[in-house]
Amino acid sequence: MTDLISTVVAKYNYWIYITLMMIGLYAMIVKNNLVKKIVGMNIFQTAIILFYVSIGVKKGGTIPIIEHGHGQENHVVHAVDYINPLPHVLMLTAIVVGVATLGVALALAIKIYNNYNTLEEDEILAQVRGK
Repeated sequence: MTDLISTVVAKYNYWIYITLMMIGLYAMIVKNNLVKKIVGMNIFQTAIILFYVSIGVKKGGTIPIIEHGHGQENHVVHAVDYINPLPHVLMLTAIVVGVATLGVALALAIKIYNNYNTLEEDEILAQVRGK
């Protein structure tokens, strides 16, 4: 039992990501307000980005720059000693896409509010069906 507890405590960051993902998923599915759905989507997206950044970390790894490597004929590079920068670079791209998605979603929410005078999904659907 203590082994299970120590494993859970050692991986606390994954539990935080799962909690954030569930909060975001709950907000997207259950809430009727469009802004709350958009915020839920943003929380979900942030949890996924944090997850990918955390699995890209390597303890004891160093940056993938070979110092004093030029001119050394017998310098052996061990890939296991270096951190893979690809997950971090991809998550920077995901952050930019997330900000753009958030901006477009909020702009659409403003247009919907201007057309229907509400952001509640049920009221918007009732107005659409009533037309």
